[in-house]
Amino acid sequence: MNTIIMKRFFLIAIATLLAAISVSAQDMATATETYNNGAMALQMGDNAGALTAFRQALSIAEACGEEGADVVNNCKDIIPKLVLAIGKEYAQNKDYDKAIPQLKEAIEVAGEYGNEDIANDAAALIPQLLMQKANGLLRDKNFSEAVPAYKDVIESDPENGRAYISLGQALTQTGAIAEAEETFLKAAELGQEKDAFKQLSNIYVKIAAAELKAKKYQGAIDAAVKSNGYLENATAYKVAGTAASQLKNNADAINYLEKYLEMSPNAKDANQMCYTIAALSQQLGDKEKAKAYYQKIVADPKFGETAKQQLQTL
Repeated sequence: MNTIIMKRFFLIAIATLLAAISVSAQDMATATETYNNGAMALQMGDNAGALTAFRQALSIAEACGEEGADVVNNCKDIIPKLVLAIGKEYAQNKDYDKAIPQLKEAIEVAGEYGNEDIANDAAALIPQLLMQKANGLLRDKNFSEAVPAYKDVIESDPENGRAYISLGQALTQTGAIAEAEETFLKAAELGQEKDAFKQLSNIYVKIAAAELKAKKYQGAIDAAVKSNGYLENATAYKVAGTAASQLKNNADAINYLEKYLEMSPNAKDANQMCYTIAALSQQLGDKEKAKAYYQKIVADPKFGETAKQQLQTL
């Protein structure tokens, strides 16, 4: 009886083994066919279809154990390349919202499958695409979205001085002046000092002009001085001189306006500024300076006659 049972057990075991071999062979055939479908899709330029096929082939082949090793290795080699290629396609079409996540996936997959070159390639592209996306938003004057876009660039590439400059410009346009100033100063630390200080000077000369228009004369002077602290600006000197004269700070007004004329000797309002300096100097009792400036404008059709009259009294 025991012998009969043993024979039956042996036959069942053989049948199970043969069935397993048959299933494994079928799985390998399916894996190979799926892999070949992926290769055909790749040849036809269908990267997305190829990627799907190779991923399916990988899953099937992994279940086949050692028999599927070659297919598994081939799939692991090509899948990261395809993920990267699709990311580059999105980038070429300027679809940054799809390209950047795709490249991040390429880094992840390449790391999982041990393809360092693909991971490095994808990682190098991400900051470039982030910058392109942010620059496009800035060009389109979409400042509210440009701000976070440039912050993404900086998070990806903290030493990118140009990104800080552009972020500062976007922040300025949104009215976040304090944050913009901090951003420009960081850009200066990263080698963009000339451009950063120019931007800061422009910010504060605009503030100075607005303060002057609002008749906030001390505020105008303070902003103009700050503008010149970053980069000398003829307009800032003019605003400061005009505001100082309104506050009856004649000596300061003369100093500012003289610097304005030094920087802009051919300005359209140069004769008007000369007249102002002459009049303020006359009020301060500085006859020599008053004479010198009145003399400069004796031929001016608007101020000439008054200048001649004042010269006669000095």
